[in-house]
Amino acid sequence: MKSCSICAKEFDEAGERSEYAEAGEWLAGEVWGDAGELCLTCLENRARLVMMYCPEYNS
Repeated sequence: MKSCSICAKEFDEAGERSEYAEAGEWLAGEVWGDAGELCLTCLENRARLVMMYCPEYNS
């Protein structure tokens, strides 16, 4: 088990991922450099926020 670097919740990297979580994983690896450090909820929330507030990543 790992702890999320944003919310500190413990999480297991294995598990089914939503499309938002997959987008969040891409952002974590390519934009913020914190891949593997975020729980599914934080990955999903990051992807949703980027969709709303960062149009440069919505292409």
